[in-house]
Amino acid sequence: MQQAAIDRVRLVFTLLDADGTGYLEAGDFELMAERVIEASPESGDTAKAAALAAFRRYWATLSAELDANRDGRISFEEYVACVLSPERFDEAIGDFAEALAALGDPDGDGFIERHDFAVLMMAIGFASANIEALFDAFGPSDADQIPVPVWATGIKDYYSPEKTGIPGDHLVG
Repeated sequence: MQQAAIDRVRLVFTLLDADGTGYLEAGDFELMAERVIEASPESGDTAKAAALAAFRRYWATLSAELDANRDGRISFEEYVACVLSPERFDEAIGDFAEALAALGDPDGDGFIERHDFAVLMMAIGFASANIEALFDAFGPSDADQIPVPVWATGIKDYYSPEKTGIPGDHLVG
């Protein structure tokens, strides 16, 4: 297992633990979805509904697959298993990646502008400097945009234990 993948997952765990209890619970995913959707007021209702559904599915998949002691919450030790068995989470992560990237394209032109990207990533809790470094690593156009599929792929890569030297590594700092 790559240490970079563990570091990426550790960061995401702390961000998804929206209420700071040290555990992931259903309420954390509702709170995070609310923050992300509020950060994208220009996005359409369909994109917002898809994002909410993706956060809920992400939680449902994690809960079903990782809550070893069935206490309704997931510790970091339980969560790290998503890196150890990424195939168990491909579909949920894929839905999450597609929904979040679509939310970043409120005008539906197929491109995400730096501002929209940064606002959504800040709503999740990533550091501003790391967000900027990530966006730059995606190779924005002269108009300071990235294609929606580039971000979706970047999210999926973030959860892939075999991937190293990926743009998402900029989020870890």
